[in-house]
Amino acid sequence: MEPVLPVVRKGPGRGTSSQWLDGICREGSSTLDVEFPELVKMDQSMVHLWVKTEPFIVGALQIPPPSKFSMHYLRKMSTYVRTRASEGCYPRLFWPMWRHIACGKLQLAKDLAWLYFEIFGSLVERTPEEHLEWAEVVSSCKSEEELEKQRNKLSVDSLQFLLFLYIQQLNKVSLRTSLIGEEWPSPTDKSQSANLTGKSTCQNKNWNDYTHQAFVQNHLLDLLELLLDPDQLTASSHSTHSSLVSPEAVRALSFLIEGTVNKTRTVHPLHELALWQPLHAKNGYSKISKAFSFPKLEAWLRACLTGSPFGTSACLKSGKKLAWAQQVEGTTKRAKIACNAHVVPEVHRMVVMSQVYKQTLAKSSDTLVGAHVKIHRCNESFIYLLSPLRSVTIEKCRNSTFVLGPVQTAIHLHSCDNVKVIGICHRLSISSTTGCTFNILTPTHPLILLGNQAVTFAPYHTHYPMLEDHMARMGLATVPNYWDSPMLVCKENSDASVFRLLPPNEFYTFVIPFEMEGDTTETPGGLPHAYQKALSQREQKIQVWQKTVKEAGLTKDQRKQFQVLVENKFYEWLIHTGHRQQLDSLVPPAAGAKQAAG
Repeated sequence: MEPVLPVVRKGPGRGTSSQWLDGICREGSSTLDVEFPELVKMDQSMVHLWVKTEPFIVGALQIPPPSKFSMHYLRKMSTYVRTRASEGCYPRLFWPMWRHIACGKLQLAKDLAWLYFEIFGSLVERTPEEHLEWAEVVSSCKSEEELEKQRNKLSVDSLQFLLFLYIQQLNKVSLRTSLIGEEWPSPTDKSQSANLTGKSTCQNKNWNDYTHQAFVQNHLLDLLELLLDPDQLTASSHSTHSSLVSPEAVRALSFLIEGTVNKTRTVHPLHELALWQPLHAKNGYSKISKAFSFPKLEAWLRACLTGSPFGTSACLKSGKKLAWAQQVEGTTKRAKIACNAHVVPEVHRMVVMSQVYKQTLAKSSDTLVGAHVKIHRCNESFIYLLSPLRSVTIEKCRNSTFVLGPVQTAIHLHSCDNVKVIGICHRLSISSTTGCTFNILTPTHPLILLGNQAVTFAPYHTHYPMLEDHMARMGLATVPNYWDSPMLVCKENSDASVFRLLPPNEFYTFVIPFEMEGDTTETPGGLPHAYQKALSQREQKIQVWQKTVKEAGLTKDQRKQFQVLVENKFYEWLIHTGHRQQLDSLVPPAAGAKQAAG
């Protein structure tokens, strides 16, 4: 399917969805003639549905799911929450009840239960002001008890949360699929082998839109059964030919599926399309029962599901190559950089960078704002993305530095060696990394997944003029900041020696070497006391050295000789540390680089 041309989202405003749904059920097509002018008199066969990318990129934790996230237990949870609606389970599932279900019935640790609850929350649309208000609430808590009281006020959509838990199976390693070659390395598929260090080199399923589509198609029956009311299931918790699916269940499925009609410029959630009257004969909606026929709805979904016009494959196929304000001449042929911002709505923006080699790239522009960014197989490079971003995935990169603008959801690193990441993000997760350093500011505990070695965490230590404006735009505050309190997620990964906190005597600030407009002049939130003290002591030594040189009484010739000696030592240090390449790559090609905007 070709990408949809310039698109806008359409549908009910925040807080009016249920009223809007009720109106459709009562009024039939008259409401939809207004809401869907592009649908009137169009052939119903032109409906195209696809699986949304973001729930998988941001929402699917990149580890095998807990064993009790299987369909058997999620069915039980689905029935449990519906039968306890008055206790804070349905239609909104409050944190205390999820904690009870997760810890008491699914055998999860409390911190892991909160992790899944919080990750799902990051997928829900909220204003930056709401994010900042929650950050203020958390930072003002004086104890764990106070924090827990605040968490008890939080809730999520029950049905959508069930779907979220189910899609964690995306990264499940199955013996059955292994035996038929989908996950087990084979001689003809070197890309899915494992190296001798135990690091998985399998393709990142979270970014593979073909995998997302196949996952939903293969598990559509389970997904629909998970959303059924208990009285529509058999004693063994399965659907029948007469089972009915409520509009609320279809609305929940909009968490995973959206679509359009005749490739028009408007993208609709699944439930809006499903409730369009001309489609009722196909998808089995009845005005009498105000519900969908299960078999007809399933058949209609299967018939309409197609490839995503906003996925990675479409971006690579039809994406536009980005222009960069700063890059080394003569080394760009190998790099592959694509962006789909010119053909998709803002919420679907995507940038894919691959095989950047021995380059310094810098960009700060509207093209990047709110984009999901994937950086793949970059080596010996310095990449600056100085815009507010939605998510960043860095995969199979070596010997490189990435300086990122505020990331609204998550930064994830996989299979990287000797990489430095400098950024402010809602969440950081890492898997299969070696010798990587993270200078971060984050309101959540960094997640150490499987296969990591020699990880270093350090405080965020830089700034650029627009940084605080970008943080406000993404709803990210300077407190709380858990950069120094990582969470070892997997039982197999319980050895705390895989990471260290950078000793203050090894700490240096980082200068972003580009001029931009803006008001930020220092590191947001400042530095932890021990690190600020180390910098001050180093500065004092420099001042003492400068004073010693000044009072040495050197002659003019001696000063020249001394200067040459110092410069030669500095030059040797640049070569020894590899910093010479970085400095050379910052030399402007011709007219200079006043701003990293392209």
